[in-house]
Amino acid sequence: MAWKTLDDVDLAGKVVLVRVDINVPLEAGRVTDATRIEKIVPTIKDILAKGGKPVLLAHFGRPKGQVVPEMSLAQLVPALEAALGSHVTFASNCIGGPAKTAVAAMGPGEVVLLENTRFHPGEEKNDAELSASMAALGEVYVNDAFSAAHRAHSSTEGIAHILPAVAGRLMAAELKALEAALGKPERPVVAVVGGAKVSTKLELLGNLVSKVEHLVIGGGMANTFLVAQGTDVGKSLAERDMADTAREILAKAADAGCAIHLPVDIVVAREFKAGAETETLPVDACPADAMILDAGPETVAAVNKVFERSKTLIWNGPLGAFEIAPFDAATTAAATHAAELTREGKLISVAGGGDTVAALNKAGAAADFTYISTAGGAFLEWMEGKELPGVAALMT
Repeated sequence: MAWKTLDDVDLAGKVVLVRVDINVPLEAGRVTDATRIEKIVPTIKDILAKGGKPVLLAHFGRPKGQVVPEMSLAQLVPALEAALGSHVTFASNCIGGPAKTAVAAMGPGEVVLLENTRFHPGEEKNDAELSASMAALGEVYVNDAFSAAHRAHSSTEGIAHILPAVAGRLMAAELKALEAALGKPERPVVAVVGGAKVSTKLELLGNLVSKVEHLVIGGGMANTFLVAQGTDVGKSLAERDMADTAREILAKAADAGCAIHLPVDIVVAREFKAGAETETLPVDACPADAMILDAGPETVAAVNKVFERSKTLIWNGPLGAFEIAPFDAATTAAATHAAELTREGKLISVAGGGDTVAALNKAGAAADFTYISTAGGAFLEWMEGKELPGVAALMT
């Protein structure tokens, strides 16, 4: 992949439209987790350092083309100012008079935040007129929102065809990490895919078996593969109607030379609650009245050996019901080992997806991974091998 970055354009004195993702959680009008805001700071500061005038475009929530006061970006100004350490001017629209006035009044070192792009019905339709109205405000377009790059919207894709377009620091880091993981990776490559259902990750699994040497399947979806192999999983979550599909994936993996790794031992319980009484059993010994809620220690040891034989790891989804102890044990143990190998320079590790990030944070392993993607849908679609419109628009 080839894309331009902030280093490839002259920004001195220019108005720079920056598409960011600051769709952060709010409680009573206050930001409760400013991670996404903090991640865009390097891009904005670099633009300022180059003499540019950053004007931020962003969405918030799902207003569906209507003006919804509770989804106004005005609420994020205090958190943005705290992260940037400077004043942020808010404009009550992302086009028209309010936007033009705010941009025209910008001086050196100032930042403008435009109102929610999704207040306009044309945003999600990638309306050409809306794209042109936004583009008219600036001279350069910077996309720093990989997490929204799988959407062909006016602010993520349309503007990129009108103005000189480059990747921001966060976008460039994400693309570099993903290229290293699946584009031109160091081999062997191992992918860990977990989660509840095979049906939600069919395209992902189908793409990965032709791209990686090892595929570790965990979580509820592993139960579906066990059922497909004739293993009784008791009352465990499993998509029994997907057994044929699971067998097709296993056959495709065998043809591609991809080794599929399923649990060899299991942690079972009669109820899913904190501190529930558990048993660790061979994978084929699940009691009829029990549920498989985690992989066992033998499985973890086998997975860790695969990590040790690999050069690149891509991780999406937990190995068990990590939200409640003790069913987080397998995910924590495997993640900790992957983090250790990464720290020692023996493994390139890239992870993404909401549950994955939460699980790795809970395990205390996230900080040592090579790259943690904050993107959900965009990360998954990239793993599925799909073209992301917001990224494609930046390609040179």
